[in-house]
Amino acid sequence: QVQLVESGGGLVQTGGSLSVSCAASGRSFSSYFMGWFRQAPGKEREFVAGISWSAGSSYYSDSVKGRFTISRDKAKNTVSLQMDRLKPEDTAVYYCTARARTYSRTQPNEYDYWGQGTQVTVSS
Repeated sequence: QVQLVESGGGLVQTGGSLSVSCAASGRSFSSYFMGWFRQAPGKEREFVAGISWSAGSSYYSDSVKGRFTISRDKAKNTVSLQMDRLKPEDTAVYYCTARARTYSRTQPNEYDYWGQGTQVTVSS
């Protein structure tokens, strides 16, 4: 059974930095694509960033490109999202997710497993 458990998040001021991590367990993720989505109140869940577990190729939404960095640690089975120069519009619940394919997709229904989410709040 695949489990994704997020940690980190919290409250930060505009322009600050925060990191969220995801501990993945339950199987080998060598053929998986890992992603981070976020959902703000009243809005749809949106793709933020993703990374191929085996190749390490990363992808970002236009809204976070240049500010966020996704990485994975194969030894620890973790996926992390480093968020810099945060803005109030980055406020959302951030979800770790995994899909049993090696290539990127940006729609939530194309992912197979989800974590419980962690809150990130950026104050103005």
